Amino acid sequence: MKQFFRFSLLLLALLLPALATAHDFEVDGIYYNINGNEATVTSKGLWYDMFFVGYVGSVVIPPTVTYNGTTYPVTSIDENAFYCCDNLTSIDIPNSITKIGNFAFGNCPVLTSIVVESGNPRYDSRNNCNAIIETADNTLIAGCKNTIIPNSVILIGERAFEGCDGLTSIVIPNSVTAIGNKAFYSCDGLTSINIPNSVTAIGNGVFESCNELACLVVESGNPRYDSRNNCNAIIETADNTLIVGCKNTIIPNSVTSIGEWAFSYCFGLTSITIPNSVIAIGNGAFEGCIGLTSVDISNSVTSIGRYAFLNCGGLTSIVIPNSVTSIGKNAFNNCWMLTDVYCYIADLSGVSCGNELFYTDFSSDYSNRTLHVLQGTADAYRADENWYPYFGLIIDDLKPDVPGDVNGDGEVNIADVNAVINIILSGNGSTTAADVNGDGEINVADVNAVIDIILNGTGN
Repeated sequence: MKQFFRFSLLLLALLLPALATAHDFEVDGIYYNINGNEATVTSKGLWYDMFFVGYVGSVVIPPTVTYNGTTYPVTSIDENAFYCCDNLTSIDIPNSITKIGNFAFGNCPVLTSIVVESGNPRYDSRNNCNAIIETADNTLIAGCKNTIIPNSVILIGERAFEGCDGLTSIVIPNSVTAIGNKAFYSCDGLTSINIPNSVTAIGNGVFESCNELACLVVESGNPRYDSRNNCNAIIETADNTLIVGCKNTIIPNSVTSIGEWAFSYCFGLTSITIPNSVIAIGNGAFEGCIGLTSVDISNSVTSIGRYAFLNCGGLTSIVIPNSVTSIGKNAFNNCWMLTDVYCYIADLSGVSCGNELFYTDFSSDYSNRTLHVLQGTADAYRADENWYPYFGLIIDDLKPDVPGDVNGDGEVNIADVNAVINIILSGNGSTTAADVNGDGEINVADVNAVIDIILNGTGN
């Protein structure tokens, strides 16, 4: 699956004007463009039978290059010049290079050595770090699987370690204050990460597609972020927003929102329980989580962002609670295994819906997909263009949600007490209905809560 995504990204990138594969000349296997009286290293950009062939092995960029009798100083490296070079193992950069374009070394999975020649006026590889650092502002802009981040680095740049499959661990020193967007994007080998208390800025998608990431910890004392309750996630302390999760995340009951793209393309995530404290699921929060087969959304959630569950191909059913008042466009787009949607929303007029909520690109046949709605509301759903086009069958077989109705029979009685006890004894504590008191846990307190409902006569 990852190879498919990489191929798609590469194909798209190579079609962009910024990555035009034309070059002015080639010397000793390195491709150049002429800029005035200087030379720029550019992408090799060759295709054979739909396979991209980039730079391979060890590449040593010379300080000068001669072509047609003219000698040019080599002063820059194009953006994406070495992007997706699967077999590039090492790169030596001369001190003549004063400009390196964005993502020049992205997605080079076996790159083990990056060296900037001593004396370069703009970049360095201090302390044999196997990385490229912008000297003036101490920003690490490109790393590899053997990188050791020096204690003088302040910023880990955008996409600095993108696609470093061989990166299994990395120590972020206390000098680092910020981590750029997608800095560790698609580092498949990365299993754990510790965020020091010096880091006060974390960009979007920092650990997106790090499918083996299982342990995510923010050091105690960080002024902005935390990993409360050993949750294996990064939470913004002030507003209780979970901004980065991993396959082992357990969302704490104090979290009020799941941030944009917090779990995006976390293939290892198979199930998640969203506790009663959460009121908002951000844009793209679970986008591309193809391993996600079940998600338990609590009835505290009022908004589901656009693309929230886009491309969650393993999701077979979803329950949308009656608390939801806003669903963004394409929220469940391309959930191609989705067969049952349980919607407890009684009044669609009070819900803001984006377009193509349940559209599936791979098939226009929705005959096997069923929308289950509250009794007496089927006609409203059959008349709403945001819902009816994507379901072969709409049936009103749901009873209204009754607090304490653990077994779902529409009544609260001794059977629900027994249901909670059975859930506690079996250790299957993932049923939201059994968390009667809404504290995020299922225990004897919930048994007492059901009993209180029965004794007070508030159950049906």
